[in-house]
Amino acid sequence: MRITTLQGAAAAPYLDDLARLRIGVFRDFPYLYEGDLGYERDYVATYAAAPGSIIVLAQDGDTVVGASTALPLCEETDEFQAPFLNGPWNPQRIFYFGESVLLPAYRGQGLGVRFFEAREAHARQAGGFDICCFSAVQRPQDHPARPRNYVPLDAFWHKRGYVHHPELHTTFRWRDVGDDRATAKPMSFWLKDLHA
Repeated sequence: MRITTLQGAAAAPYLDDLARLRIGVFRDFPYLYEGDLGYERDYVATYAAAPGSIIVLAQDGDTVVGASTALPLCEETDEFQAPFLNGPWNPQRIFYFGESVLLPAYRGQGLGVRFFEAREAHARQAGGFDICCFSAVQRPQDHPARPRNYVPLDAFWHKRGYVHHPELHTTFRWRDVGDDRATAKPMSFWLKDLHA
């Protein structure tokens, strides 16, 4: 296994791999995302081009089996900045973690921890950031697609030092598996003090 951090043009050769990985992993609960390769490639390219961004790859040989992204919150879309604009938070000092996606066969081997460590280290090295955050979709407990053995990642995130802030929330639109149109999904935020 190899972990690589990429910025800017260095990510270009991996954009299709990352797009396919996102589509595959996010198809499962809780995201249930009906992905589109063109949209996903453009999305990942936006992350690669954003000032101060980072993409962390996990590779088994030459195969990309996991990835994680992050960028300054001020480079994110309005949907993800909005919850921080009318409160005590300074969006200019927050580093936003996009996603961590990992093929099922590679989970439980510490790669998720390494994704968080790499992104936090990047935010500290960049300087000027006090908080790291990410958002997660909020699905109801009785959602019909929720697997019986589903275990949310809350305990893992708490162990990494992140605190759930349900008062910080937004919505983001995507098409669920089997749906014919995109609908708004509730998202809430988890924060960590980089200096704690």
